[in-house]
Amino acid sequence: MELTITRPDDWHLHLRDGDLLKCVIPHSARHFGRAIVMPNVKPPITTTAAAVAYRESILTALPAGSDFTPLMTLYLTDTTSPNEIKLARKSGAVYGVKLYPAGATTNSQNGVTDIFGKCLPVLEQMVEQNIPLLVHGEVTDPDVDIFDREKVFIDTILQPLIQRLPLLKVVMEHITTADAVKFVESCKEGFVAATVTPQHLLLNRNSIFQGGLQPHNYCLPVLKREIHRQAIVSAVTSGSKRFFLGTDSAPHERRNKECPCGCAGIFNAPVALSAYAKVFEEAGALDKLEAFTSFNGPDFYGLPRNTSKIKLSKNPWKVPDSYSFSFGEIVPMYAGKTLEWKPSVD
Repeated sequence: MELTITRPDDWHLHLRDGDLLKCVIPHSARHFGRAIVMPNVKPPITTTAAAVAYRESILTALPAGSDFTPLMTLYLTDTTSPNEIKLARKSGAVYGVKLYPAGATTNSQNGVTDIFGKCLPVLEQMVEQNIPLLVHGEVTDPDVDIFDREKVFIDTILQPLIQRLPLLKVVMEHITTADAVKFVESCKEGFVAATVTPQHLLLNRNSIFQGGLQPHNYCLPVLKREIHRQAIVSAVTSGSKRFFLGTDSAPHERRNKECPCGCAGIFNAPVALSAYAKVFEEAGALDKLEAFTSFNGPDFYGLPRNTSKIKLSKNPWKVPDSYSFSFGEIVPMYAGKTLEWKPSVD
């Protein structure tokens, strides 16, 4: 069996920087036409000038002949200015502003501490400039259970924010719960959407603990109960335009995952399309795969769809146990396992 679909884009990607950037970018550039690149590097990408410089670093690191296009983002802080949003729009390089609640995930310590008290003028300018807000949707209050942080964020921050700024375009990133599905579906289409990762479609929280602690299945937002996984699968395979591909591929060296205080993040770029195809096949919805991977994202962002194609073949292949580089190795999602669908670019 073969499927030919419009070349997908990745609407949530971590490429890191330096040597790690050079090592991981070929895996995304091989299959995806464009990607929204996350700004939580060190130091974070808080200005348009920094975003443009980071973009040049990414382009320099691409394999020869690649036509992969990085779409840059700014890291929202308590001190981001409305003028920075104007500069971002004028640059033609910045396509979103990322909200990390301070302390929510990797390199988020510079994130927002009070969105209503400190960021409203910036968000109002984003409405004016038609720049989406990309949200890591979790509260960081230590009194809130880690499995409830997404729902509490929706109730206490996201819902009030959208009521206050109904014309603000929002992408709720890497949704993990039935609560998030219900919320996105309740909002006005074209203004609120969500990205969905392979891991949150295929794994539940048991995957972190089965057979011992599994650090390479640890990500943030953390994997949830099976009922939530099923709700997300139903949403993305329904044909709804509100959901689109965003891998949240987040590489870390093995030594930083397999350690007493391991990093959060799953490196799924090498297997993402195979994994998404598995989800849609199991749901009997392969006819809806192309819209999720290739149409809904650019339509929401107001960008043209890609014109090139990619082929998915029912050709089982074994995922490498790891990818080795001069400075170490990275373990991918589904390491050592066999996947049925194999992508190839014509």
